[in-house]
Amino acid sequence: MPLSQALWHSSDDLAQACLQHPFVQGLGDGTLPVENFAYYVGQDAFFLEAFARAYSIAAAKAPTWETFQVFHQLADGVLAELNLHSSYAQQWGVELAMVTPGAATRRYTDFLLSTAWGQSSEATAIAMAPCMRLYAFLGQSLAQLKPPAHRYSPWIETYSSDQFEPLAAQLEALIDNQAVDTPSNRAAYRYAMDCELAFFEAAWQVKS
Repeated sequence: MPLSQALWHSSDDLAQACLQHPFVQGLGDGTLPVENFAYYVGQDAFFLEAFARAYSIAAAKAPTWETFQVFHQLADGVLAELNLHSSYAQQWGVELAMVTPGAATRRYTDFLLSTAWGQSSEATAIAMAPCMRLYAFLGQSLAQLKPPAHRYSPWIETYSSDQFEPLAAQLEALIDNQAVDTPSNRAAYRYAMDCELAFFEAAWQVKS
């Protein structure tokens, strides 16, 4: 089994916990309160800026020109996500420049950036892959339920799209070609998955 698949399957419990989380289920059926989604949009925009920076740092450390290009292509995908969040922010009245990162957001971004600065590009890829694969998994899982169109349908469409899946696969291919299976890599992957679950929980706990 390729390393990327082994890492994903080793955290299947966290992936399922994210899918069944009331925040994600509310995204799926459209019942998520607007204030929770608005908070999420602001926090996710802050997160994605750090995500793009981590890709750029990893690119600078890339051992080959091909890997350098892959990281920059992935960073371009993050910029496209940020454009989507800008449209969400306008719709829900969120001023992205004024967002203060919550504890769960800061925990996740600090982990990604410290990994990017302090470790190899392969280690950074492992730390970032859970986000990519999880969002593809969530988007595709929710889309399979074929819910009637609702206010969060664009979110489902984005992460279940034919454009997003290749980005996750591209990062996983880099892991399979360059990384090795070590306890530290497994721990980093699972830590990132735990950060994802905490991220959804923090957005769910927001009260109007």
